Amino acid sequence: MKNNLFIFFVVFFVCSNQLFSQRISSDGGGTTRGERLGGIDTLNTSKTTKVILSGKTKYTDYKIFSHFRDTAYIDTTLTLKKHYKYNFLRKDNFELLQFHNQGQTYNNLGYGFDNVSRLPDIGFSAKQFPYLNVEDIKYYEVPTPTSEITYKTGLQQGQFVDAIFTLNFSRRLNVSLAYKGLRSLGAYRRSLVSSGNFRSTFGYRTKENQYEIRGHITTQDFFHEENGGLTSSALQSFIDEDPNFNQRSRLDVNLNDAENQFNSSRLYFEHSFKLLSSKDSVSKKDFTNLKVGHVFITENKSYNFSQSTLTPSIFGNSSSTNASNNDATSTITDNEFNLEFNSKYILGKFKAKVHLTSYSYGYDTILNSNANINTLKLRGNAISFGGSWNAKIKNFKLNANANITPGSGRLSSNFIKGEAIYEKDSVIKVKGSILLSSKSPNFNALLHQSRYDNYNWQNNFSNINTRDLGFDLQSKWLNGSVNFTNIDNYTYFDENSIAQQFTDQITYLKVKVNREFKFWKFALDNTLMYQNVSNGSSIFRVPEFITRNTFYYVDEWFKGKPMLVNIGFTFRYFTAYNMNAYNPLLAEFHLQNSEEIGFPTVDFFFNARVRRTRLYLQIDNVTSGFTSKNYFTAPNYPFRDFTIRFGVVWNWFI
Repeated sequence: MKNNLFIFFVVFFVCSNQLFSQRISSDGGGTTRGERLGGIDTLNTSKTTKVILSGKTKYTDYKIFSHFRDTAYIDTTLTLKKHYKYNFLRKDNFELLQFHNQGQTYNNLGYGFDNVSRLPDIGFSAKQFPYLNVEDIKYYEVPTPTSEITYKTGLQQGQFVDAIFTLNFSRRLNVSLAYKGLRSLGAYRRSLVSSGNFRSTFGYRTKENQYEIRGHITTQDFFHEENGGLTSSALQSFIDEDPNFNQRSRLDVNLNDAENQFNSSRLYFEHSFKLLSSKDSVSKKDFTNLKVGHVFITENKSYNFSQSTLTPSIFGNSSSTNASNNDATSTITDNEFNLEFNSKYILGKFKAKVHLTSYSYGYDTILNSNANINTLKLRGNAISFGGSWNAKIKNFKLNANANITPGSGRLSSNFIKGEAIYEKDSVIKVKGSILLSSKSPNFNALLHQSRYDNYNWQNNFSNINTRDLGFDLQSKWLNGSVNFTNIDNYTYFDENSIAQQFTDQITYLKVKVNREFKFWKFALDNTLMYQNVSNGSSIFRVPEFITRNTFYYVDEWFKGKPMLVNIGFTFRYFTAYNMNAYNPLLAEFHLQNSEEIGFPTVDFFFNARVRRTRLYLQIDNVTSGFTSKNYFTAPNYPFRDFTIRFGVVWNWFI
């Protein structure tokens, strides 16, 4: 992480030194671009102009493109939705319960199966909540150099920073650099977190858009000290509110020298060449915009659990072979070749695809002399076929995507997803979707090694079959979603943390509604989620109800209204259930039947915006000083106590 951080800031400040001095021309009326973007300070115009803008530059010129080419704009407003996303993950974590230190793992309060990936993953899923997948990478197009800095204080010691810098060398060539780094000590012993997400993107298109290419490079690392939770005596002292342990670092923990590390690197690019365009006269009405394309991705991941002194009281007996390397590593390389065209006969755009995929997962040597394992690595190759279809008919959008990988190997799978969207201006948007998926379980459920005897297995599990039917409504009156999911061969970790596969079917219903009420300068935002597992509840566990209610005040302060403020309280609650326990050796959650967990929390926030800067002050769990100590994120892992943190989000448009 330190090396990535050093490289990023060297490049960032070198570019800043050259670009911050650029002169920005004004429009004919003498109004600079900065003033039109909400009061940004005008720049020193004594330098030579290097960025020439034609006409007026608006906020809509500062574009953000998703992996699926949806377009958004750089937004410096202050809203409640941005407050919900002001966290380490940079997204609304309504269905997640965070461990006490930011950057640690999360326990799932709800699950989503409407976007299942096509390929299996390495696993060790507790480490991958902050992991940035291909779909999480953003691309940019900006008329002037643009940056955003997000900062938030850590817990006890440390800080969190997410810095993004992007510029267009020309109208058709964009590059960006971004780094998200965290180091936070935590309130309890052995809970240090240190992580880094570096990403760099580029995008280029020729003048007539005949050739286009874009891609990214990422390196990500997540280091956690693991304490195994509180000991039984420390846990009782916490529950009994023993004043001798108000300083949480005095409480004993189960592990004193354990830590795990997750690393990843990825190279991704896609490019296409247009053979026919809509301007070509040949078959103009029947067959247009013919493109050939290629998508390449190679991704490496590794996981390591290390411990100087073995703890058989926690993990059982061991038979170590004293291997020097106990990393579990995976590499997946995929080449997609596609042909895309538009035609009136299919009412839209169609893309045919062929994938050539290879994978490797495993270890360098046997780690346990008692392990009944005869395979060090899982390897294979596969060819798959697929297609996608996108159409728009008046206010309706129709999207479909399908892929099949024939054969009997680990990559053998099929995937079908379709959705229909009706949108009427900004008044209402309705979406229905269906997903059918069959894919291999994660690799660590198939093959795992450890110095501890109980954590060695080699399984031949069947594919997990998932069927998800979804309905989503967005309107000015009510937002809501319903998902009905069936899962066959669900893979999980039992009470002994052993990988198992459920032979029966899981039936899961999730209903979520949101409604905000506003009166004068006050607002009440309510989100309620109901979940029911009618079959398979013995191994698939979720709380029945989750609620989040935020009452807040919005106003513009001082003469001339230079500051917008949001001040309020957020109440959260989920009903008690047998929440999954956390295993730091596996970096996975497993079943437990000894403890039900469910509790309310109240958080206070004071957020403000001054020009393009947003300021955040948050007090977590404000009622912890006078309520029962029943708040846990997993058995033996207390949630955070009363905590004050602050931060800032700052944009520059140069």
